[in-house]
Amino acid sequence: MSVIKSKLTIEYGDFQTPIELAERICQKLSSLGVNPDLIVEPTCGVGNFIVASIQQFKSAAKIVGLEINPDYIKAAKNSPIIKHDQRVILHHGDLLNFPLSNLEQSGEILVIGNLPWITNSQQGLISGNNLPQKSNFLGYKGLDALTGKSNFDLSEWMLIQIIEWLQNYEHSYLGMVCKTSVARKILYYLHDRQKNVCQFSTYRIDAKKYFNAAVESCFVFCEFSGKLKRYFCDIFPSLESADFQRIGFSHNRLIADMVTFQKLSFLYSETQPLIKWRSGIKHDCAKIMELRQVNNDLVNGWGEKVNLEDDYIFPLLKGSDIANGKISQTDKYVLVTQKSLGEDTALIKHHAPQTWNYLEQNAANLDGRQSKIYQNHPRFAIFGVGDYTFKPWKIAICGLYKKLEFQLISPLKGKPVLFDDTVYFLSFDTEPEAIAVFQILTSAEAIAFYNSLIFWDEKRPIKTSILNCLNLHPRLSPLLETRFLKETRFPSPHHVDRRGIGGGIGGGIS
Repeated sequence: MSVIKSKLTIEYGDFQTPIELAERICQKLSSLGVNPDLIVEPTCGVGNFIVASIQQFKSAAKIVGLEINPDYIKAAKNSPIIKHDQRVILHHGDLLNFPLSNLEQSGEILVIGNLPWITNSQQGLISGNNLPQKSNFLGYKGLDALTGKSNFDLSEWMLIQIIEWLQNYEHSYLGMVCKTSVARKILYYLHDRQKNVCQFSTYRIDAKKYFNAAVESCFVFCEFSGKLKRYFCDIFPSLESADFQRIGFSHNRLIADMVTFQKLSFLYSETQPLIKWRSGIKHDCAKIMELRQVNNDLVNGWGEKVNLEDDYIFPLLKGSDIANGKISQTDKYVLVTQKSLGEDTALIKHHAPQTWNYLEQNAANLDGRQSKIYQNHPRFAIFGVGDYTFKPWKIAICGLYKKLEFQLISPLKGKPVLFDDTVYFLSFDTEPEAIAVFQILTSAEAIAFYNSLIFWDEKRPIKTSILNCLNLHPRLSPLLETRFLKETRFPSPHHVDRRGIGGGIGGGIS
């Protein structure tokens, strides 16, 4: 495959749907009672969904296909099945610029297909142009608008435009192949914006088999009828399966296991947590800020020996260390330029001149950090620091690994341990306090509660927004009250397994 073709494949998220899968999907739609008058395929490619629709939906009056790639349009028009069916209209163009409202419509509508599998950040890496006009279209605020949450799949944006169009009609359907994570985001969108939807279900698709892609994918089916607003999703393990698991909303949150959550919902925190989960240090310059001890020397990421004052150097545990229980010692350290957000880093020049010289020697890299979070902040600023960072006792978990394993972290070499930004942690002033909370977090009840909230197929399944849901206040968590009070009154570190406890969803990194 040429470099040019590879770039185009990435830019357009081009995963052509095999005719076998397109036919199975159309058969599934027919079995669900779908019998449309108008069929629209917004990214029709070589026309496999068009062909499957022609064969399955004999009574459809019009079948419209859009495609941005001229070679694909040519191939679709040359298909014997397509070119001999007078109902088919193919447009060379794309959904980003095509006004759906221009389509004449009467009766029921079906929008079907397989939208691009690419995010806006991936587009940026290859300088791609296949993007809608840049905007914070989901309305994130503050840091969320500047960091990871503002990254979205192109298919997510497209699906939202299609749903908004279908809201205008009495009865319509959406049937799309997409990432499972995108399907959930669409359910979030419908619920958050209080859009009409009377049925929402997903059917697992083997992406490795059909697309040679290592990603969780599904066929998502939505029915829009009148003003019905049903915000739950039935998840089927295959297109043929009759068994399903239902996910839905509670406390304005999408729940992965409604049955378990309802049993343990009294553990849900309705208020701001008294003890708040935080994420580790974010500096975006690992070769400069992260150091290793080699014999008696500190060495940076380029293998250079560095001589720095001890004041700003702290032991570091990374996500893999936490996930694998390597917590009793470390040869990794991190340079921390601030004790709180916005603190004047120029103070380092007077308190630790060697450290300041080291920062200035590496200023080109530090000043060149692209993230907007560093704008309008002191030079050499970092994020993920506060009083909580420097407390001696911590409970930590890595957000990237697909297992619930909490670790109780003690100081190392007389200093508090710090973490990278893949780690979430609670911090404490005393060991007994940390042990008491650790016992709660590793209880069977707490593990089951968290499992009911976590979607394990996500890239970073464990998040602070989930961890902070567990009510750690003893008076408000009756099931855990006895355990908490017992450990608080009679803390005994000899009774604590410091290696953590497994939550039981496999292992390995996502």
